[in-house]
Amino acid sequence: MIDYFSGVLNIPIYALNAGLSAIILGIVSGVLGSFIVLRKMSLMGDALSHAVLPGVALSYILGINILLGASLFGLLAAVLIQFITSRSNIKSDTSIGIILSSFFALGIVLITFAKSGLDLTHILFGNILAVPQSELMQSFIIMIVVIAIISLLYKELLMSSFDPVVSKAYGLKTGFYHYLLMMLLSVVTVSSLSQVGIVLVIAMLVIPAATSYLWTNKLFHMIILASTIGAVSGIIGVIVSFKFNLPTSATIVLVGVSMFGISFIISPKNNFFRKGLKQG
Repeated sequence: MIDYFSGVLNIPIYALNAGLSAIILGIVSGVLGSFIVLRKMSLMGDALSHAVLPGVALSYILGINILLGASLFGLLAAVLIQFITSRSNIKSDTSIGIILSSFFALGIVLITFAKSGLDLTHILFGNILAVPQSELMQSFIIMIVVIAIISLLYKELLMSSFDPVVSKAYGLKTGFYHYLLMMLLSVVTVSSLSQVGIVLVIAMLVIPAATSYLWTNKLFHMIILASTIGAVSGIIGVIVSFKFNLPTSATIVLVGVSMFGISFIISPKNNFFRKGLKQG
């Protein structure tokens, strides 16, 4: 199918794969990132994106599915962060810093120990131009699964995101939904490794959602807008990177940042000039 459209549109297959990867990543990042931003879990997302590294290395060493190994380590990191925070006087941001650096260091050691063909630079920064069609299909399936789960549990996730205390009082298992989001975040992170890498995946999760948040107060609208912004910034980033021979993944992120900057200045919720005049 992709080969057919590549011929019809007269676009190289690798370029078409990159564009489709950017759209898929933009959509799933917008959906999941909206909850990450609303729950003020951006630092947690950053920690989990780094915490999956030892899972990737162990999966390669043991010959098991990379999604399974990385997702388990992502969930383990979330549990340990919560455990340290609840059983000590250490604040959550400090716990996140401890787990992030520990897991990331462990991952580097395991990759070095394995002496395998794993390329750390590729894992950290990705290479969206070299995404094979098998991984493209995998990313598409993960996007469908994430959207389906979010849709099925939308009301519960909505309640636990806006008022976790009241939700818990009504018997809602807020811990379950927290760890469910962490699991989904780990899976999306792993599926994005070959595209934007560990370092940039958190930017894709946070920036479109943060931009969308500046324009609306409704979660459903925020999700739709964040997905649209993610997909559009992905396509524009791919085109700009091809035209000016720039790193594709980094260019996608910079396009997203530009959209955030424009929204920060002109959005109705955060009109920069209007606030400046009022303060003046």
